[in-house]
Amino acid sequence: MRIPKTWIPYIASNIIENLLKKNMIEMTVPKEQLLKEAEQLILDELMVEDRLNEEIRELLKKYEAEIEKGKLDYRKLFEMTKQKLVKQRNLVL
Repeated sequence: MRIPKTWIPYIASNIIENLLKKNMIEMTVPKEQLLKEAEQLILDELMVEDRLNEEIRELLKKYEAEIEKGKLDYRKLFEMTKQKLVKQRNLVL
């Protein structure tokens, strides 16, 4: 994740406050619940890249021996795999 988790409540609060001020949303649940759900959505979205990176690390374990022998470049293989998965899954990072 590219931003600290401690910023998420602040970001969620600012988004909700701006949407309310501009009458772009109408609250049908308590504000605290709305903020918690917004925080969770932001966290989930920010963690997409972290989960993808972990998945790639697991996939590349199959090629550990070749990487250690110098036959494959881990960094290059990681980036190529990441680009392929991002494109296949239509992810925005």
